[in-house]
Amino acid sequence: MPTSLTPADYLKKILTARVYDVAVESALEPAKALSARLGNTVLLKREDQQPVFSFKLRGAYNKMAHLSAEQLAHGVICASAGNHAQGVALGAQKLGARAVVVMPVTTPELKVNAVRALGAEVHLHGDSYSDAYAHALELQTSQGLTFVHPFDDPDVIAGQGTIAMEILRQHQGRLDAVFVAIGGGGLISGVANYIKAVRPEIKVIGVQMNDSDAMIQSVVAKNRVTLADVGLFSDGTAVKLVGEETFRIAADLVDEFMTVDTDAVCAGIKDVFIDTRSIVEPAGALAVAAVKQYVEANGTRGETYAVILCGANMNFDRLRFVAERAEVGEEREALFAVTIPEERGSFRRFCELVGEVPGASRNVTEFNYRISDASQAHVFVGLTTSTRGESKTIADTFVAHGFGTIDLTHDELAKEHIRHMVGGRTGLAHEERLLRFVFPERPGALLKFLSMMRPNWNISLFHYRNQGADYGRILVGLQVPAADHGAFKEFLETLGYPYVDETANPVYQLFLKA
Repeated sequence: MPTSLTPADYLKKILTARVYDVAVESALEPAKALSARLGNTVLLKREDQQPVFSFKLRGAYNKMAHLSAEQLAHGVICASAGNHAQGVALGAQKLGARAVVVMPVTTPELKVNAVRALGAEVHLHGDSYSDAYAHALELQTSQGLTFVHPFDDPDVIAGQGTIAMEILRQHQGRLDAVFVAIGGGGLISGVANYIKAVRPEIKVIGVQMNDSDAMIQSVVAKNRVTLADVGLFSDGTAVKLVGEETFRIAADLVDEFMTVDTDAVCAGIKDVFIDTRSIVEPAGALAVAAVKQYVEANGTRGETYAVILCGANMNFDRLRFVAERAEVGEEREALFAVTIPEERGSFRRFCELVGEVPGASRNVTEFNYRISDASQAHVFVGLTTSTRGESKTIADTFVAHGFGTIDLTHDELAKEHIRHMVGGRTGLAHEERLLRFVFPERPGALLKFLSMMRPNWNISLFHYRNQGADYGRILVGLQVPAADHGAFKEFLETLGYPYVDETANPVYQLFLKA
């Protein structure tokens, strides 16, 4: 691996890179809503618009276009979590070469299928890029193939650097910083080389997941550090060991490094969707999450930032998780464990208090409860918030009114698991009726329900989660004495909400009824 290339050398390689046989010059467009919210201009470099929905085809094709006819005739091989693989497959298809791709078994199926659709041979091996890389080297030797590295190669780095070339051509005015996601470091190496050669006053800021920060740890240690494990949410940046050349370049040219967490990335995906109506993959939203964090930490106003949306290869079934965590990630939702007296009327009193909490109008996003103690009730509550740090104010308000409260907004166990596990069997839910209701999703619907109930019908179970639809779906357990069945039927008809009586449902009998 040559280590003598200077920014000037890379500038020449970037200016002469061959990428546009397969790549397009992606748009650089303002994120209007995000810019207004942050008080700074944010420009989105839309690499999600590439034919393979990622920047990776730039470097892959540039490398392959510089191979000899003999090398192409033998074929190429690569290891990739998905996006580089698609770039190699498309490049090989364009150049008429055989392509073998080794991918971690954790790679989203969407990416695996996309690579196969481009005609490449796919081998699934290992849990991370590093595992796939080791296996690819074995196949390279045994089959006489040419290895196309996803990041640690000057031609690959130069191909990725064409993104910076486009950014500076598309926006020739003020530009304070460019935010770049880092996996193995190929993208930021290309971007940093071009920017520091042409406009060195622009900051280059690298972004990594807090559970996959091999580059940051390496720069701090002044030597490449191998991570024992990497988080897989942002699979496109899940690299245990960065490249030799990319480490050298990043340590020398990158101005600043940042880490972001899963919730912040989910919020970033939502931000991109709001401004573009497009959905990027987690790696594609790292830079967006970082620019928000940067503005908050530095209190900047009136500056201009470019963020690279580096990919959009997202499995559809991951959107459920992203939507769930985005509200918490941008602190638009706060989560609490609240203890209330197990006595009639306290449930309603707490709901009334929710509407009186200081701040903007709040909606209940989640309400989970199962009777379990004769004297106290423990309720899992989610509420909308309008600003960061509001959860403490809300918790203090609950405590001041006699409701013991734990703020769970930043509790990973609560967000990932416990919110879905509140419930179970109980010996206290005598004469329980279980009903599913459809509520109009508007303020006051829950309180209307509670206000129409007889005080001698105790709520023994309650589950509600705002899904963003026009109608909410709520599961309610009520302790109704046999003598009140007639009155209860009348109550349901007067309430006017569609409902299904699930008391005889075998699932209820198996998992919730004592």
